[in-house]
Amino acid sequence: MTDKKIIVLVAGGTGGHLFPAEALRGELVRRGYDVHLITDDRARRFVRTFDDDHVHVIPSATITSKNPFAVAKTLWQLLKGVRASRRLFKKLRPVLVAGFGGYPTLPPLYAAKSIGLRAFIHEQNAVMGRANKALAERVDAIAGGFLEDEGPYKDKIVVTGNPVRDAVIEASEQPYRPSDGTDAFNLLIFGGSQGASFFNEIVPAAVKLLGDDVKKRLHIVQQVRGDQNELVETYRNLQVEAEVKEFFEDMPKRIANAQFIIARSGASTVSEIAAIGRPALLVPYPYALDHDQAANAARLAATGAVKVMQQKELDSHELAKMIDAVAKNSALLITQAKVAKTAGHRDATKKLADLAEALVAGKTVKEFKEGETS
Repeated sequence: MTDKKIIVLVAGGTGGHLFPAEALRGELVRRGYDVHLITDDRARRFVRTFDDDHVHVIPSATITSKNPFAVAKTLWQLLKGVRASRRLFKKLRPVLVAGFGGYPTLPPLYAAKSIGLRAFIHEQNAVMGRANKALAERVDAIAGGFLEDEGPYKDKIVVTGNPVRDAVIEASEQPYRPSDGTDAFNLLIFGGSQGASFFNEIVPAAVKLLGDDVKKRLHIVQQVRGDQNELVETYRNLQVEAEVKEFFEDMPKRIANAQFIIARSGASTVSEIAAIGRPALLVPYPYALDHDQAANAARLAATGAVKVMQQKELDSHELAKMIDAVAKNSALLITQAKVAKTAGHRDATKKLADLAEALVAGKTVKEFKEGETS
């Protein structure tokens, strides 16, 4: 067992929950902590910075049905997760446990508070998710990416911004490069860590409607969901240069190289676009239960950095007009890129690590805020 103080981060479900945890992990390690991760099977494949000895998969489940048998099965899984988490905490003896949203955070955070450990949650979105709402009363602090310090938990909320990975900070140092005249126009399309099938359909249809003057300049990088071969063939037939993959390991670099981005508006996506400073069209996922993506997009759109369109309002003709317009108006994109970067929180990881250390030291949120302003 290490002599370093141990902090346990809990993140599961999607890359959107995991990436901020990985960013915080890097800063805490630099400050001398030994950092472990609790996750679930779904998010395990996105883990990049934790070695196997520091990753622990704990049983969890999501309540997706009102069927009493399904609910009972889910509750049993969550109970198993609480018990497994208690055993792990008794072994690791962490000084702090931090959750990053999603149902996989419920068992470890419940377990942590049941045995007297200090704990906080980080809410990436502008609207608090259901799992975090269930934990808000119990934890010692709530860190907010887009949250505002108001409402019933205002005394616990610390606005930190969303931590972004070291690769994002590195990419943010790359200036925006406009595309004029006959220069290549890099168009990046992605829907978060799991892709977006909607973009698979509408983007090629829009590209088909473009004039040859724009089409020959396009270099498309698109993260897909489903069969990428069909999309590759479609772009080939349109004589458009394109890279199509299910997952890009170097997404921060791809964002930095883009002249324009079309994306969903998950918290990590919005935070990384803002931190790097790139103009974008955000299309919120319309079926999110908490409408968090719409709220995230609205926060950044209010600065003038991005345009937001609802999926039901966007068709191939509208998208084609937009691509044509941005490909021919570099002055507008330069302005939007500057505004986006101004709105980004590149110091969010440091602020969150500062909060973590304050909690380890036994401070309250009030004391932490007073220390920030003194």
